[in-house]
Amino acid sequence: MAKKLPITAIIDDDRVYHFILTSIINKNKLADSILSFMDGEEAIQYFTNNKTEHEKIPDIVFLDINMPIMDGWMFLEEYAHIKKDITKKTVIFMTSSSVDPIDIERAGKISEITDYIVKPIKLSEVQNIFENYEIFS
Repeated sequence: MAKKLPITAIIDDDRVYHFILTSIINKNKLADSILSFMDGEEAIQYFTNNKTEHEKIPDIVFLDINMPIMDGWMFLEEYAHIKKDITKKTVIFMTSSSVDPIDIERAGKISEITDYIVKPIKLSEVQNIFENYEIFS
């Protein structure tokens, strides 16, 4: 059975994806709260403003690669600078419709990324992430 976590974040500019992933998480009661960010800059600002407030930091982040303003790669660069100040371990899954081996290889080399998931994300994948949260964290 999947573990219910306090906070999950979705960082993606696709409103339909937000709706689908939020619906999956809510329907299966996987998180108490879901934070939604439409670009990496908005998300990094949230992390920066709340980095010492353990209860406000997401347990799991679903991060898109391609977004306006600040894409997933840029978010990860900024996150790497502030993560030492964050008092909670956050598990980051990069999600993208890209099956480009270059993107997958690049993601594999970034220590902050737990795994790369090709969209559309499936219910079984989401459940697996929540079921295995302790292993990932």
